[in-house]
Amino acid sequence: MPGTTANGPTAIYRLGHHLGRFCFGTFGRMRVTGLENVPPRGPVILACNHLAFTDPPLLVAAIPRPLYFLGKKELFGNPVGAFLMRGFHVSPYDRATIGADTMRIMLAHLERDRAVVIFPEGTRSPHHALQWAMPGIVYLALRSQAPILPVGITGTQKIRAWRMPVPLCRLNASIGPPFTLPIIEGRAPRPVMDSMLRMVMERVARQLPPEFRGVYAVPPPETPNP
Repeated sequence: MPGTTANGPTAIYRLGHHLGRFCFGTFGRMRVTGLENVPPRGPVILACNHLAFTDPPLLVAAIPRPLYFLGKKELFGNPVGAFLMRGFHVSPYDRATIGADTMRIMLAHLERDRAVVIFPEGTRSPHHALQWAMPGIVYLALRSQAPILPVGITGTQKIRAWRMPVPLCRLNASIGPPFTLPIIEGRAPRPVMDSMLRMVMERVARQLPPEFRGVYAVPPPETPNP
């Protein structure tokens, strides 16, 4: 990987982080809350909603420690694209073997005490509100016992590719407290997996405005009768 150390960022990543903070902070009024919740070291799984292709650049700019991503192998189809993808800590995966391939890559990163990014919905939300997530993040968290860091972002859905350096819109990243899933002995039943997946997504939903919470909107608690 170009210019990287074992767990440190590449030179390209460091440049992207600082440029992103400048461009998004100056021209995008970037607001980041909850930075104190980011573990300074050790393995962590960052769980985030997925609005647009500009979500990873915002996360690179907002989170103070190096992040590691997955990207479909087609993004590595030419030498320039492959160099940039690897420079920004993106590992290629084959969509034909997405389950086993991505799990292997993410576990390897976590074993090296890295912070990996997972978009549990699997694809960008067409209506910008949370949609039903896939269970991969639960399998990863159970296998690795790494804490999960819930993050909610807004504003990236308004950025066009040509306008990324000068977004001219409010960008927000809200970071919640990290948490771990309970240890399960043996194979977890499907209802247990579904319950833990909902727990993860409701933590992500809490970091979002109500109109972005979608299918994971948590109803307000009932007010007891006087």
